[in-house]
Amino acid sequence: MPSQATHDVAWAAVHETHIGAVFLVGDRAYKLKKPVDFGFLNFTDRATREQVCHREVELNRRLAPDVYLGVADVTGPDHHVCDHLVVMRRMPENRRLTSLVREAAPLTGTIRDLARILVTFHAKAERSPDIAAQGSRDAILARWDDSFKQVRPFHEAVLPHEVACEIERLTHEFLAGREPLFHRRQTTGRIVDGHGDLLADDIFCLDDGPRVLDCLEFDDRLRWVDGLDDVAFLAMDLERLGATELGELLLGYYAEFSGDPAPPALRHHYIAYRAFVRAKVACLRYAQDDDTAAELARTYADIALRHLRQGRPRMILVGGLPASGKSTLADTIADRLGATVLCSDRIRKELAGIAPETPAAAGYREGLYDSTHTRRTYTELLRRASELLGLGETVVLDASWTDAAHRQAAIDTAGQAYAPAIPLRCWAPATVTSERLASRTASISDATPEIAHHMTADTHRWPEAHTILTAGQPEDSLTQALGYLE
Repeated sequence: MPSQATHDVAWAAVHETHIGAVFLVGDRAYKLKKPVDFGFLNFTDRATREQVCHREVELNRRLAPDVYLGVADVTGPDHHVCDHLVVMRRMPENRRLTSLVREAAPLTGTIRDLARILVTFHAKAERSPDIAAQGSRDAILARWDDSFKQVRPFHEAVLPHEVACEIERLTHEFLAGREPLFHRRQTTGRIVDGHGDLLADDIFCLDDGPRVLDCLEFDDRLRWVDGLDDVAFLAMDLERLGATELGELLLGYYAEFSGDPAPPALRHHYIAYRAFVRAKVACLRYAQDDDTAAELARTYADIALRHLRQGRPRMILVGGLPASGKSTLADTIADRLGATVLCSDRIRKELAGIAPETPAAAGYREGLYDSTHTRRTYTELLRRASELLGLGETVVLDASWTDAAHRQAAIDTAGQAYAPAIPLRCWAPATVTSERLASRTASISDATPEIAHHMTADTHRWPEAHTILTAGQPEDSLTQALGYLE
C-alpha cells in the first residue's frame, strides 16, 4: 500500500454535494448542511440543521471517534447564530479508498480489515422491534417504490425508459416471492442500526486502520437496515469504480466473519437497491444542473439491472431417462450457481424411511416406484422447492420429469414463488446410457436396462425443454446448460 506521506494539497478547498458542502482548512474539515428540501430530507429550518449536525457527530463516532470533533456555530456580523458546522479532523486525500482503487493499490488486506470492522460494528449495533420492522419485505418495497416515484420524471431525459421499467418489474417480482426470506432476516437479528451510506469516497485507509465516515443521519429509518444491505452499498460502489472483485471479496469476508447464511440472490438484490439509490441521487443532481450526473445515473441503473437479473431465484428442472447424466449435470449446475439440489431418488427413499444407498429395485411402476410413491415423491420435491425459492435460493430439481403433469405442477410452483422455471432434458445415445447402466456402482438409483426401456416408451413429449447432450465430459454439458440459463 502507498505510504501515508503528505502529498502537496491545497491548504483550503471546498467539496459540494446535493445536500451539503465541506470546507477544508488546514488540518480541519467543516461540513455545512444546505437549506434544501428533497422530500426524503428537509433541511430548510436552521434548528433542524443544528440537530442533524449533532446527530451526525454522535452517530459517526461509533466508527470514527477520533475524526468527529464536535459542532461549531456560524455567526453573522451581529454575532447572531445563523448556521452550524460539523467539525472534523481532516483526512489525507491520498488515503481515500476511491483513490487507492483507481491507483490499483494492493487492497486485499484493507478489504479484510473493513469487513472485520463492519462485522464488529453490526454485532454491537442497536437492535429493537422498530429497527427490525425496517427489514421487512414491505418496508423494503416501500423504499424501492419511493425511489421509483422520484426517478420517473427522469425517464428518457436521464434513464432509458425500458431500463427503468425492467428494474421496477424485476424488483417487484423478487420481493413478491421472498417474504419468508426477509422474515427470517428479521427474526435472526440481521436488521441493525447501521451506517446506511457506505461509499468508497468516505473511507480513508490510514496506517493504523481504515476510518469509515459520513453515515446517514437525517432519517433513522434509512439507517435501520440489514447488515448485508449496509455492506452491499460499498460492494456496489467498488463495482462502480471497476473493482468488482474487491466488492465480491468484501461480501465474502463479511459472510465468513459474521456467519451470515444469506443466499446469493439477496446479495444481488441489495447491491441493485444501493445502485438504484445512487441513480436517484444522480437524477436529483441532474435537476440541479450537474452536467455529469446523467451519465452517472445510467451507470448506476445498469449495475442495478445487472444484479436484479443475476439475483432472480430460479427453478431448474434437470430431467431425462436413466443414465442420461442428469444427476451429474444437476450437481455441476448447483456448484456453479451456488444453488440447492433436490433429488427425487433421494427424497423417494427418505419418505419410505430407508437410506438412499439401500437398494429398492422393483418392476416398472411397482414397489417403491408405484404411482402412490411417485406422487408423494414429486409433491414433497415441489414443497421443498417452494420453501427454498421463498428463501431466495435457486433450486435444481433432479428427477426424470417424464410425466407432463409433474412438469406442469413444477411450473405452477415456480410461478407461485415468482421464479422462472427452466427445463433441461439430458440426452445421450443408447450405447452410452446402456454402458453407464451396466457399469453403475453405489448409485442411489434403482433403474435397470429393463426399467429404462419401459420409461423410454412411456415418456410424455417435452418440447419446451432445452436438450443437453451429455455423452461427453461434464464440463461440456455444463457449458451447454449455462448457455440456456444465462
